[in-house]
Amino acid sequence: MTATPPGPVTLTGRHVRLEPLAHAHLDDLFAAGGDDDEVWRWLRPTPRTSEALGATLSALLADPSYVPFAVVHRETGRAVGWTAYMDIDVANERLEIGWTWYGRAYWRSAVNTETKLLLLAHAFEDLGMGRVQLKTDHLNDRSRKAIARLGARQEGVHRRHRRRPDGSWRDTVYFSLLADEWPQAKARLAARL
Repeated sequence: MTATPPGPVTLTGRHVRLEPLAHAHLDDLFAAGGDDDEVWRWLRPTPRTSEALGATLSALLADPSYVPFAVVHRETGRAVGWTAYMDIDVANERLEIGWTWYGRAYWRSAVNTETKLLLLAHAFEDLGMGRVQLKTDHLNDRSRKAIARLGARQEGVHRRHRRRPDGSWRDTVYFSLLADEWPQAKARLAARL
């Protein structure tokens, strides 16, 4: 199977619906994150107002190298975070899942598990990708543990990879999941739901 590029699509599970991110989601998204510094800690630039989050959302929507999704909690019908496909390389059958965040009320819940299950299934089963990458700041312990729980393997650390807004240097931890690893990871994720 030859890989195909991702495009706007709606992916629906029992707990979440992933739909193309739009400005209409802004009020829900800001309500989900609110003034919780820990929610915004890893999002750059850090939004402190609805307008600032709107500017970040606009920049994400304007960049054609991203395919962003609003994560809608099906029980409430409200957007509780966002995620994206990025670093898409169809010729080499790979993409990255990133820019993911959720309101604190949805951390360590079925929301992240099902979001990743839907995104990974779409990437491997529908788009024909052979590799999905995820990465995070080495200081973001919560994210590193969540990625490992998906069944992704840590590949390594890019040291002094990116300057943070405060001037310090971020080391970036890379993880990946390959197409032949997907069936086992899929079974684990489905069992966790």
